[in-house]
Amino acid sequence: MAENVKVAVRVRPFNSREKQRNATLIIDMQGKSTTIKDPSVPEIEPKKFTFDFSYWSHDGFVERDDGYLAAASAKYADQVQVFDDLGRAVLANAWKGYNCSLFAYGQTGSGKSYSIVGYGTNKGIVPMACEELFRGIEDKKAGGDSHEFQVSLSMLEIYNEQVRDLLNPKSNKKGGLKVREHPKKGFYVEQLVNVPVKDYGEIEKRIEEGTRNRTVAATNMNATSSRAHTNVAITFSQKGKNEAGQDMTKTSSINLVDLAGSERADSTGATGDRLKEGSAINQSLSSLGNVIKALADQSSGKKAVMVPYRDSQLTRLLKNALGGNSKTVMIAALSPADINYEETLSTLRFADRAKAIKTVAVVNESPTEKLIRELREENKKLQQLLARGGLVQGEVSVGTTEEEKEQIRKQLEEELAQQLSENQREMEEMKRTWEDKLRDAQKSYKDQDSEENKSKDLRDRTPHFWNLNEDPQLTHMVFHTIDQGTHRIGNNKADPPNEVILNGLSILPEHATVSNQSGSILLQPAKDARVLLNGEGVVSEVPLHHNDRIMFGSSHLYVFHHPKELAAAQKAGIKLKKISYDMAQEEIAHNSGFDMQTDGKSKEDILLMEDLVALVPMVNEANAMSEELNRKVFFEIALVSPQARGLKEGRTEVKVKMRHLETDHYWLWSRNKFVNRKFLMQEMYQNYVEGETWDLPEIELEEYLVINDY
Repeated sequence: MAENVKVAVRVRPFNSREKQRNATLIIDMQGKSTTIKDPSVPEIEPKKFTFDFSYWSHDGFVERDDGYLAAASAKYADQVQVFDDLGRAVLANAWKGYNCSLFAYGQTGSGKSYSIVGYGTNKGIVPMACEELFRGIEDKKAGGDSHEFQVSLSMLEIYNEQVRDLLNPKSNKKGGLKVREHPKKGFYVEQLVNVPVKDYGEIEKRIEEGTRNRTVAATNMNATSSRAHTNVAITFSQKGKNEAGQDMTKTSSINLVDLAGSERADSTGATGDRLKEGSAINQSLSSLGNVIKALADQSSGKKAVMVPYRDSQLTRLLKNALGGNSKTVMIAALSPADINYEETLSTLRFADRAKAIKTVAVVNESPTEKLIRELREENKKLQQLLARGGLVQGEVSVGTTEEEKEQIRKQLEEELAQQLSENQREMEEMKRTWEDKLRDAQKSYKDQDSEENKSKDLRDRTPHFWNLNEDPQLTHMVFHTIDQGTHRIGNNKADPPNEVILNGLSILPEHATVSNQSGSILLQPAKDARVLLNGEGVVSEVPLHHNDRIMFGSSHLYVFHHPKELAAAQKAGIKLKKISYDMAQEEIAHNSGFDMQTDGKSKEDILLMEDLVALVPMVNEANAMSEELNRKVFFEIALVSPQARGLKEGRTEVKVKMRHLETDHYWLWSRNKFVNRKFLMQEMYQNYVEGETWDLPEIELEEYLVINDY
């Protein structure tokens, strides 16, 4: 029976920047209803939407001693309530053998990851669901249940239309892992690692490992983490005998998807230019919107609607969740502030369309012997197809050339061979005992987990760097300990290899040295190396102190941790300020010559500061890419007053000036245009790093003529 996708929306509290500029609240919720007020015309009636759940998490809470944000009013929805409504329903369906999907949608910073993953004691749906699943297994076993319960985990990321295995980064190759289609199971990722786990502790370790791998890859490739989608997939199987004595297998696939930020390039709400839609970095979200619209049209009774699942890797992998065999929940995260009105309204409209989608979920239960028999029969058919060249009569249209036929034949042969290999692997896995699978997994991760435990112990007593990232989930994930002696810092091209290896933009083979002399830490940049200390350029040896911020190159941003200095400060009762990515970027902007003080500033001035905080690191990265790719252009920020734009009043706009270093010609780009061009630059740079052709993506000639000077 068809069932509608369940849709929830959740609004977060104001963040520190919104509080600084006295942001206006534009969201309200009553029961299942959510309203949004247009700040430009506050006198008109707010727009109203109705969802399965409308979660008010903006205010009405208190922070307990353990850090948990608990309800102080009946209106407030805490993490437990969200899990009870959404997570428990997902788990209940998984126990019954249904495939389940839960995905989070919204602009960067709207609270998607908080609902899905959470932080500290405020655990999100993923960790709470995993804990509850293993608690349920233990309860079943304690009650005498004879079933064998198997849980395995995979974790992938889609960035720039490339699929990466976050639990096996060595398998990631140029162009990413291939997405294949199985006639019964639908789309799947070839060679994706599925790790058997015995308890929640192992899931926690693997997710932490995947997040760390994601952080390293994003920094090295100059990737924007908020533009990536992540999918944690839990496969839950229950094996036992039915009433007739047959061996039965009931399997559920639980997909927990954290989608990339859906914001427009211009925070003022201006329409993005067409290059953004053409850029592969944003293709998947555009495709997802088209799929949602097509499915909503189907549900409303429209006929002959084609659903474009194949337009992106994301929509291929979400096909089951959106239009197939799955019980699906969507949570849309909302920003409460007036500056985000356009993005928040867009999110509400997206969620409103999604609630019209219907899926048909079935229990995935079959006799184990039948599953193996079906795989054998399918392999036999595949071998017969391969024997006759892979082509089936009717698959090649009249008029196809011999060369085209050969290309089709090779492509089909490759796909058939891969499907045959996948079926064979699956049959072999079915024959192995669960104990064998667990033992092999634990053996392969034993040394890695042991090293990680030693590293954590070492960090408690040893000075070290920890990373800062615009995505809070990726902050504090990469560490470099500085024990006694001198440590060389640089990229992987140095000979002999550096003790601290950093790859990515503007990192030299010999970039800097850091020495620990009996607890006194000194940093010495190499000649021509870009190193910033607390936002200021460094060219000679400097001492490092607890909570100092260090930027190596253009994208490696770290905080220095000194255990002895921290202990001394705590003993003296000194309260240390909390270090954040925004704070570090603000001091870089300040030292670049921009006034970042908020006291006495108007709302428009504070908005200008926000634009600067976002653009300064992007401009620095664009210049670093230009230098490495030898494009002979230089970017700088330009502040353009309303009078310079021919207006009597208005807010000062941030633009980017691109100057050609040889001709001295320059172009003045809007913030929106620059952000879009930077995404294209990143695609070029990524291809360059991977050793591939790094010419521009296919775009219209007039756009090419503009960007070709880049």
